[in-house]
Amino acid sequence: MALTMSGVGVTSFLTTLGALSKILDKATAHCTAKKIDQAVLLQTRLTPDMLPFVKQVQITCDFAKNTLGRLTGEPPKFPDDEKTIDDLKARIAKTIDYVNSFKAEQIDATEEKDVTFPIGPQQTMTLKGAPYLIGFALPNFYFHATTAYDILRQSGVEIGKRDFLGRA
Repeated sequence: MALTMSGVGVTSFLTTLGALSKILDKATAHCTAKKIDQAVLLQTRLTPDMLPFVKQVQITCDFAKNTLGRLTGEPPKFPDDEKTIDDLKARIAKTIDYVNSFKAEQIDATEEKDVTFPIGPQQTMTLKGAPYLIGFALPNFYFHATTAYDILRQSGVEIGKRDFLGRA
């Protein structure tokens, strides 16, 4: 069985976004049990020079939607206005709906497509579709999903590797 762009991308995005949504349920329960203000958790960082939890979840969603959007056309814009865990869950759900809106053949036809994307405030990079998905988008997607997970784990939310993998 050959790997396909859709098989690699869509499956990875859906599995991790679904797991992240379930992890957020555990974060909500943790905040309730420990009487922690969700706003504090959303602004928690691993280190002072890293982005806060809320931004890690937003960027995780953005990598999923922007990757498929850039491969097939133009990605939608989502405002970064989440203030609660429920708001973040809604963003994840909206991203999952967007990821599910594609047919496999739309994505699979983009292996050799030139994809131009921002890599900073004033810079862009262009890669072919397959290297963009595998060498840039997925590593960044997993980096931000892992960082979100790590912030929750560091904050005392009882989650483990099985939660991250979507197996819990």
